[in-house]
Amino acid sequence: MTLPFRNSSRALVLTIAVAAGSGLVQGSAAAAGGPFLAHQALYDLSLVKSRGSNSVSDARGRILYNFSGSSCEGYTSEFRQVSELDSGEGKVTLSDLRSSSWEDASGKSYRFKIDTRMNDSDSSPVDGIAERVGDHITVKLTQPVKKTFNLDGKTVFPTEQIQHIIAAARDGKSVLEQTVYDGSDNGEKVYNTLTVIGRPIAGDRAPSSPDPSTASDAMKTMTRWPVTVSYYDSDARAKDGEQTPVYAMSFELYENGVSRALVLDYNDFVISGALDKFDVRDSKPCK
Repeated sequence: MTLPFRNSSRALVLTIAVAAGSGLVQGSAAAAGGPFLAHQALYDLSLVKSRGSNSVSDARGRILYNFSGSSCEGYTSEFRQVSELDSGEGKVTLSDLRSSSWEDASGKSYRFKIDTRMNDSDSSPVDGIAERVGDHITVKLTQPVKKTFNLDGKTVFPTEQIQHIIAAARDGKSVLEQTVYDGSDNGEKVYNTLTVIGRPIAGDRAPSSPDPSTASDAMKTMTRWPVTVSYYDSDARAKDGEQTPVYAMSFELYENGVSRALVLDYNDFVISGALDKFDVRDSKPCK
């Protein structure tokens, strides 16, 4: 999932998820629950609280997320986020972030395009492809500059990240560590992540705060888990033996890849993402 108020992308996958839905692949990450759901989701962003020296008086925005694909053709995510951050005294930052990505179902290839505009500045495009080759991943960027570099082969892409989280949740695991690459910032950023998974919530258990996902017939039988993923800069050094995450995402993750009840913690302020609209999309089954 892509994050607000940053010149970067969380493709969410999560991920809002990313991040952020996708489909489970054949193999160890697959489970009896079947493929993830092709869908469109609209999230309303608002300020929960502000803390620290960099005070924020207000934050608002919207995220529109489209996910489609299958284990045969790969998974496509399209994302747009428009957000406004008010730091007081007339200082308002308006950001418009658009991203699109395609990921091979087996995690061998990942293509991405990200375009960010801040206020009236020129766009900051990032365009590239990452491919798993043997024991490493080769990234080829065409923007912002042409560059080729390698990543550790244990690094996962955004859809893979969600697949591993759901597989761990189904296995009853409460902690998962992964290194993630999604084309963030200038296309060279890699994050170390720590995921904490809570107890499963049965589909027949009524949510404390209903939204369009919990009212959907396609979702009513789906198990979901409370999940928190903390993202750490892999290039930063720990201070006094501890490293502070760049940001953390908390959400409820359904077993079919849909996310709800999003909370984004940027240390100085916290943003909520309430699911405002949710539509199930048609998807073509594998032949």
